[in-house]
Amino acid sequence: MQLLEVYKIWDKAPHNAFTDLIWFKGHFYCAFREGSTHMSYDGKLRIIRSSDAKTWESVALMKYKNGDVRDAKLSITPSNELMLNGGVRYEKPIEGYTLQSVTWFSNDGRKWTKAFTSLSDLGTWRWSVTWNENMAYSFGYTGRDKHGCLYASNDGKTWEIRKDKAYPDIESYGNETSLLFLENRDAYCLLRRDKKSGTAMLGISKSPYTSWQWSDLNVPIGGPKMIALTPERFLAAVRLYEKDSARTSLCWIDPHKATLIEVLTLPSGGDNSYAGLITYDGFIWVSYYSSHEEKSCIYLAKLRLM
Repeated sequence: MQLLEVYKIWDKAPHNAFTDLIWFKGHFYCAFREGSTHMSYDGKLRIIRSSDAKTWESVALMKYKNGDVRDAKLSITPSNELMLNGGVRYEKPIEGYTLQSVTWFSNDGRKWTKAFTSLSDLGTWRWSVTWNENMAYSFGYTGRDKHGCLYASNDGKTWEIRKDKAYPDIESYGNETSLLFLENRDAYCLLRRDKKSGTAMLGISKSPYTSWQWSDLNVPIGGPKMIALTPERFLAAVRLYEKDSARTSLCWIDPHKATLIEVLTLPSGGDNSYAGLITYDGFIWVSYYSSHEEKSCIYLAKLRLM
């Protein structure tokens, strides 16, 4: 894999972080959180777009009353709408919970619907969404879903439980995930864990995704994003750790051997990671954030497979 170029695309807030990336109706869209600090309660989701990956314009800023909006995730619905989901963190608990899932929709990337939330969204964080065969799937964690819960939806607004208590070990604190589906309908999940061994796991399930088998990848990760280049070769963008430092890296995942091997480290350091990862026009594109150039900024990398 060859890194062709990497450059900063946004740095206007004191802290710019937690990205995602998608191609939609002739533009790249990059979404991320703007805030005072990494954990401040003033977080909003900024959406910028570009037709050439060089010149970017801001098209939306999403906020939520009395909440810190975090971890923007983009997807495209079967009706060809752009969907943005995130988590709202409350300083003062609501009905005992401090997190809530939230979703917006847009036909053109500029005009967005109101925020969609319901009582069922309170106390869980559906961290990312993947569409497959006209259904959206998302793992929720924390609060009432601390065991990990797979949700499904046919519209991205109303969700039903597909598999409760899905994570392999509650004491290891499974949390962030990236889901992908193959043409044979097999589903794979890259799972971050933060306690006990703290190593990532790879889950596999067959439709209707009510039974999961998990394998330990034996590597701690953060901010997982995974795509399938072939049914035998997955590419992931993750945070990797070494002693007291962290870096944003691309890794090969072998779904059959359950291995994760670093292939390329992106320019990164300090507070960093949470990548968006897509293929477009024959290249691999990665959005991520890093603070290796003083403050936390948003970067875009362009790569080619060798």
